[in-house]
Amino acid sequence: MALIITDECINCDVCEPECPNQAIFMGIEIYEIDPHKCTECVGHFDEPQCVQVCPVACIPINPQHIESQESLWEKYRRLQAEAAAVSASV
Repeated sequence: MALIITDECINCDVCEPECPNQAIFMGIEIYEIDPHKCTECVGHFDEPQCVQVCPVACIPINPQHIESQESLWEKYRRLQAEAAAVSASV
């Protein structure tokens, strides 16, 4: 399940640096989460770090991107493999 940042976001900038997958970015008006990169911190932490630091609790599960725990692990492994390939080519 990817997470989503709702329009209650106050652009406080605390979530973006906490994301180990660099899935959070500044959108047109508020921060957004790339569902193709969001693993809810599976593989990195026990709980989503953005949710932990958000002062207004505006980061729920994205109902348009429901995923199983196994699919989150698969996404984590894919992202790690892609990062390793980029590092190896540099």
